[in-house]
Amino acid sequence: MSLADLLFGNPLASVELRAEKIGPSAGIAVFGLDALSSAAYGPEAALTLLIPLGAAGIAYILPLSASIIVLIAILNFSYRQTIEAYPTGGGSYTVARENLGPLPGLLAAAALMIDYTLTAAVGISAGVGALVSAVPRLQPHTLGLCLSILVFITIVNLRGVRQVGSAFIVPTYLFVGSLPGAIALGVFKALAGGGHPAPVAAPPALHPQAAALSTWLLLQSFSNGCTAMTGVEAVSNGVRAFREPVVKTAQRTLAAIITILAVLLAGIAYLVRAYRIGATDPGAPGYESVLSHLVGAVAGRNAFYYIAMVSILLVLALSANTAFADFPRVCRAVAQDGYLPHSFAERGRPLVYSYGIYVLAGLCAFLLMLFGGVTDRLIPLFAVGAFLAFTLSQTGMVMHWKRAGGRKSRPSMLVNGLGAVATALTMAVVVVAKFAAGAWVTVVLIPAMIVVMVSVRRHYDRVAAETASSTPLDVSLLRPPLVVMPVRDWDKVAQKGLRYALNISPEVHVVHVDIGEDTAHLRRKWSALVESPTKQAGLATPRLVVLTSPYRDVITPILEYVLDLERRHPNRQVAVLIPEMVEPHWYHYFLHNQRGQWLKALLLLKGNQRINVISVPWYLNE
Repeated sequence: MSLADLLFGNPLASVELRAEKIGPSAGIAVFGLDALSSAAYGPEAALTLLIPLGAAGIAYILPLSASIIVLIAILNFSYRQTIEAYPTGGGSYTVARENLGPLPGLLAAAALMIDYTLTAAVGISAGVGALVSAVPRLQPHTLGLCLSILVFITIVNLRGVRQVGSAFIVPTYLFVGSLPGAIALGVFKALAGGGHPAPVAAPPALHPQAAALSTWLLLQSFSNGCTAMTGVEAVSNGVRAFREPVVKTAQRTLAAIITILAVLLAGIAYLVRAYRIGATDPGAPGYESVLSHLVGAVAGRNAFYYIAMVSILLVLALSANTAFADFPRVCRAVAQDGYLPHSFAERGRPLVYSYGIYVLAGLCAFLLMLFGGVTDRLIPLFAVGAFLAFTLSQTGMVMHWKRAGGRKSRPSMLVNGLGAVATALTMAVVVVAKFAAGAWVTVVLIPAMIVVMVSVRRHYDRVAAETASSTPLDVSLLRPPLVVMPVRDWDKVAQKGLRYALNISPEVHVVHVDIGEDTAHLRRKWSALVESPTKQAGLATPRLVVLTSPYRDVITPILEYVLDLERRHPNRQVAVLIPEMVEPHWYHYFLHNQRGQWLKALLLLKGNQRINVISVPWYLNE
């Protein structure tokens, strides 16, 4: 077994693609971690801005969470329709492109790609941050831990979709079992206690009110809480990953993710108010997360508490997997339309879109290293991309139903229109509230990405126009090419190259560059070992051309000779045949000069349609 097989699994044939499809249980682990993990930081992000209101602030978490859950329900309805209408995947990009046009489609694609890149970086850093807060002695190793988790997630995703589901299903369902279990227990105790349960481990007392309530403060808190909605669109982007019946399987997976997320948000909001739990300043000493206070208040600091907290840490750290599942699929859809390099649309060894995974891993590593593994500054950028994609998807579905027509389309069009308005307004609030905190970066970056994608498409269009042909093969004026073959000395490598050259043309120019060494021995060998055998066989004798190079430059004289030969024979093809040794081990590469590689590179750079380069390899034995 090779190292590649050990790390990335055995290569899979294209016919094995069906076996790589997943069902709802694995689909939650593959596509749901981002959405589910957002329950761990969305409500806390909203509560953090309500700290100045003291005890009065927690009263607003219920209506804020309710409004977010309503938006999630609308998105659930919309994306169920998207899955059914576009079972090939692509999500917001496909819907916007087909219903609103190419430019809105690229706008959605750029927003999604930025969103997924931030999801990966922030998810990993948030998980490591939670771990470091629990074990402070790991603080100096924050970046190393982040990069280690990134490498693990990358390798698992490169092994295939089924491997991802198998690897992440245990932490996912540990989280799904423990946190909802704590919420159910807390709700039972709250109802039994008349809405005022006694905490097992009392949370810190709420700070006295230090600021007055304002609409702007509530809007900012709402925009923070909207980070809980990131990842909702993931299933619609990866529909092709599900087993038959594809649409129903994807819809069931989406319904399960949305239901769990809504239950978590509603339960956390209710228990925060019942147990009077407020957020603590993340930058202050003694910081402890809202979920840590909540689970401790409900169940105490026992074994269940630590199981629940470990599951939260794991899901936070592994939530980046949603980005690794969907980023390559969005890139594939865009690449199929010619707006990204075609390599993004090609499957790798285990039938995954490997190029997209590599690019995302590189971008994520760059962000983690740039911010030292602490990426709190990137969180304001989250919701902008997500809500822009939501809005474009909803608007696109409105146009889809408008074209479909009929009575059945009207209710769907109404709901999608309502969702488009709601998500657009929410996006506006997020942009205004978080603009100075970093949202401006997304506002600038999205148009820049669109310019790049349009440039890629123009390049492909230009190449297609230049290379397109519908004319029959032109068989007129066919002549053997003029062959130019550089040699250093007469040996088996040169002999193999010359035999090949004589097979394709009777006009062979063998070029040797004299850098001040004795060339008489080559001329003597040439007469005996080349001229005599070719004359006896009745073949055209190759011409030996010796070029002088007083400054010991070997490549430039050959290049100039080829270009001059091409100019002097405007109606002929010139084939430059380069014999070269192939070493058995990569480290032998450095033991030989690589003039042949440099000559090929310069010929490709300086040449034209009438100059061709042919490599004739000589394989060295072990």
